[in-house]
Amino acid sequence: MMPQPLSRGSGATGVPGRKWMNSLGHEPLFVFPKDKLVEEGSNVTICYVSRSQQNNISCYLEGVRMQGQQLDPNVSMFNLYDVAFIRETGTNIYCKVDRGDDIKGIVLFVSKILEEPKDFSCETRDFQTLSCTWDPGRDTGLLKQLPQSYTLFESFSGKKILCKHKSWCNWQVAPESQEMYNFTLTAENYLRKRSVHILFNLAHRVHPMAPFNVLFNDVSVTNATITWKVHSTGNYYTLLCQVELYGEGKVIQKHNVSVKVNGELVLSGLQPDTEYSAQVRCANANHFWKWSEWTRQNFTTVEAAPSEAPDIWRNVKSVQGYCVVTLFWKPLTRLQANGEILFYNIVVKDLDRPSGLQLLSVPAPANRTELTLDQRSYQIHVTANNSVGTSPASVLVVSGDPGDEEVEEERVKGTEGGFSLSWKPQLGNITGYVVEWCDRPRDPPCDLQWKHLGPNTTSTVISSDAFRPGVRYNFRIYGISTEMVPHLLEKKTGYSQELAPSDNPRVVMSNLTSHSFTLSWKDYSTESQPSFIRGYHVYLKSKAGQCHPGSEKAVLSDDSVCCKYKIDDPKQKTFVVGNLQPESFYEFLVTPYSAVGEGPHGAFTKVTTPDEYSPMLIRIILPMIFCILLIMILCYLKSQWMKEKCYPDIPDPYKSSVLSLIKSKENPRLTIMNIKDCVPDTIEVVNKHEGTGKSPTEPEAAKPTYLYLLPAEESYSGPGPCICFENFTYNQAASDSASCGHVPVPTKAPSQLGLLTSSENLLTALEKNCMNSLEEIPAGESSLNYVSQVASPMSGEKSSLPTNPPQPELCSEYKMQMAIPLGLAAPSSSGSSSLSSITLLDEGEHYH
Repeated sequence: MMPQPLSRGSGATGVPGRKWMNSLGHEPLFVFPKDKLVEEGSNVTICYVSRSQQNNISCYLEGVRMQGQQLDPNVSMFNLYDVAFIRETGTNIYCKVDRGDDIKGIVLFVSKILEEPKDFSCETRDFQTLSCTWDPGRDTGLLKQLPQSYTLFESFSGKKILCKHKSWCNWQVAPESQEMYNFTLTAENYLRKRSVHILFNLAHRVHPMAPFNVLFNDVSVTNATITWKVHSTGNYYTLLCQVELYGEGKVIQKHNVSVKVNGELVLSGLQPDTEYSAQVRCANANHFWKWSEWTRQNFTTVEAAPSEAPDIWRNVKSVQGYCVVTLFWKPLTRLQANGEILFYNIVVKDLDRPSGLQLLSVPAPANRTELTLDQRSYQIHVTANNSVGTSPASVLVVSGDPGDEEVEEERVKGTEGGFSLSWKPQLGNITGYVVEWCDRPRDPPCDLQWKHLGPNTTSTVISSDAFRPGVRYNFRIYGISTEMVPHLLEKKTGYSQELAPSDNPRVVMSNLTSHSFTLSWKDYSTESQPSFIRGYHVYLKSKAGQCHPGSEKAVLSDDSVCCKYKIDDPKQKTFVVGNLQPESFYEFLVTPYSAVGEGPHGAFTKVTTPDEYSPMLIRIILPMIFCILLIMILCYLKSQWMKEKCYPDIPDPYKSSVLSLIKSKENPRLTIMNIKDCVPDTIEVVNKHEGTGKSPTEPEAAKPTYLYLLPAEESYSGPGPCICFENFTYNQAASDSASCGHVPVPTKAPSQLGLLTSSENLLTALEKNCMNSLEEIPAGESSLNYVSQVASPMSGEKSSLPTNPPQPELCSEYKMQMAIPLGLAAPSSSGSSSLSSITLLDEGEHYH
């Protein structure tokens, strides 16, 4: 059922009659009016009729109980003032019995007030159709079955059309070319009607269409010609077209051109190799109404040679007698490059040798290169090149001196806007200044930056998005001479924002005594801290809690109390903590401090002082241990030397180097200590008489007796021709005896002597005498010496023998040695302690 309109302020007032009771039928309750339509802000009366006369019926508006007026026992009335729009489907009102299931209700439809159309306007684009538009305002909120409608009426022609849309409508222009139009726009719904009017001349409401065929011709380095076409509006109409030129996203030129069919405009003052955008729109030149839509087109000018020289700088280091130059340059801007930069040419000229010239080409987009030069002065030219040509050259001179002049460093304070730097003006020929810094000083490539300034500039502000709080930035100010040689003028350092120190130094404790110890932190770097270090605080905890002069009590964040020592010199990195007690427990902590705070209060280091006597004992015991170890090491290293001096090994004749010498020079068949080949000259037998009661100083007891193995003659009493050499190494007892001597031998010629023809005969004879002699000599009283047979030094004929016995002297040649058992010779008839001597002569040997 469609809602019925109800006039504003109307309601169901009046006293119900008996007919209301009849309308109930079999229902116990009836509510009215039913499905009514009102405008927002209207007053409405709602009634209900009940079959019973009980007062237990309640009515609700959207769930909120209404207070009504009872007209009679069966009828009640409710007044609603200034009703509001709630929803498009209407407002719910219902009544029910308090103690029952009977519920009856209605839907009240509330519509928003229909507004008058706004901004009603009509225009033409082709003189064939008029387009009329308006703003319908807010929606009334009615059901789709009850929408508002719009009609367009033209009074001069008397035509009327129903618009199909809520906000626009098209009107066909009459063929008779009507110039004046008077339109009435009417908006209407079930409750009310609204109308607006407009009167205009068709020629004054022309909205041209957008231009088309926008083209660019004759595009050069700095100029371009733009052409376009417009839609025809008749021969009697002229259009005004506007041209806008965009560069880098903003309007850089504006031009107005009057056209009828085709338009043309020359754009000048352009940059080479630059992308531009141009747009065109048109309007009625005689009676301006509206601009047409824009038509946009892009174009790019052609390239040209770079117009600016590259901005260059250098970093010089001396490495192993060479000058390593890192050359930097900034990329040219698009306006400076006039095209795509393909490579950079670098010319290095040796100023000491004009003929020395180096050419280096670096492809783009590189912005640095490294040169290794001698310790001389060089002039460096840098140019940028594109496909058209070469830029002007940047010139810089690098001298053999790397430029590390000793300049005092000054501190500066940074702000959010950057670092404000100033320097003293330089007298003389200065062509400009350069400020150098690193954007990222903590990174391996520090991102070197520089700024060129004029010769009359003595201050500047350095700002960068890379600046961070807590990072120290170092600035160098150079003066550029007329010879293009940079000279370091000033150094400055600072923080954009200082922060509290981030870490504490690593402290090394030394020189611990019973009353003091030394703290040092020499490896602590103040350069890497987030602020300027002004000094250090040394905190000391002790059980006694007593602070000595030079310190003050301090309360830490954990409410512990300690003593604090203050060091005002940041270069002092050692501190002696004194006035301590022996055998006491202490804790210490060292923190740096700056203008914005001090380092973190971390863990304390524990230390216990020793007693007073431990250092003295250590100073005594340690040198003793060192001396003992040194003696042991020396004894170990000199053990072989001591053995040779104190108790040497018995030499092995077969391993003697003398044997090889003898074999090589004389008879290689000779051997050492071979009894079968030995022909002895003399045998010395030493008798030991123990327990005889004689004084050990008697000369006869120590005198040895020699046994000459040669047959003797009574007629000769001269000395023998041989000299004996005793080897006392094999018998230490015999070494204490007198030197070897000779006994008389016959003077008869050797040819007349009865000689033993072989050593075997000699040994046989000696064996017999030896066995007899051993029976007569007590055991343990005799010892045997080894006697060497040597050649006796002689002069003249062999037959002339010396008349006096020769004295023992150093033998010039070793002969064979043999061992003779003791007791080989019989004691002499005189019964003295000396032994008899026997002289032998080998076959072929005389007077040896």
